Amino acid sequence: MISSLRGRVTHADDDGVVVEVGGVGLAVAVTPAVGRSAHIGAELMLHTTLIVREDALSLFGFDTREELRVFTQLLGVTGVGPKSALGVLSSLTVGQIADAVAAEDDAPFRRVSGIGPKTAKLIVVQLTGKLDHVVSSGASGGGSAVAPGVAAQVVAALVGLGWPERTAAPVVEEVLADAPEADRASVPALLRLALAQLGPRRKEVVGG
Repeated sequence: MISSLRGRVTHADDDGVVVEVGGVGLAVAVTPAVGRSAHIGAELMLHTTLIVREDALSLFGFDTREELRVFTQLLGVTGVGPKSALGVLSSLTVGQIADAVAAEDDAPFRRVSGIGPKTAKLIVVQLTGKLDHVVSSGASGGGSAVAPGVAAQVVAALVGLGWPERTAAPVVEEVLADAPEADRASVPALLRLALAQLGPRRKEVVGG
């Protein structure tokens, strides 16, 4: 099993990247966010899974281990294949997926291309109780309430400051889990905490 790879990007688009590892170019299916942030000639590290079928070997890559884990869990849902699972993660963050499942709301999944009403409902039903490891985008890890939209506003602010959403969203989830309760409903407070976390990573992000 190829669980991760690191190498030089030789091709990138919204559907996938080609990463050269040891002189071999590996085609990896990725979300549009990963594809857009990959730069030709730059080094890229991805968490990956290899899907083996009779007629193909397909690599799927993700920016974080948590995204990969949710992708694998989506594959366990009846009627969800690799392309559909990737489509869900292309449209929703892991926190948004966890929120929808916790709220028994299949509407976000129905808006994903290739996911019909029946499959959307199955995603909610079959993932219930399986996303406890995911920090909700609307609640802290300790279960304290967070004002609706606070996490999304902080992510949007970070994107406006130049951070890729795929980098900003996981950091906001980390901050929500660790922030003092008084700060969990405050966009300015959470933004300051997120910027403090992201500061050391700026060189890595800017470099590709």
